[in-house]
Amino acid sequence: MNKPSQRELRKIAKTVATEFPNDPALQRVHVAQRLIARQAALRGMTIPQYIRSLRKAPVERRRRVG
Repeated sequence: MNKPSQRELRKIAKTVATEFPNDPALQRVHVAQRLIARQAALRGMTIPQYIRSLRKAPVERRRRVG
């Protein structure tokens, strides 16, 4: 996974802060969404496809015999 540089993070945070000036919680949500969108774009996926690709495969349950 390609980590964003500090410069990119500052740029995203600054943009989001101007869009939502009085709500730090909403700013964090939007920064996270933009980082996820960036990772998805780098992999050539949509955001839902990228999120699905991060899920772990379910562990097969073994039946107890007893």
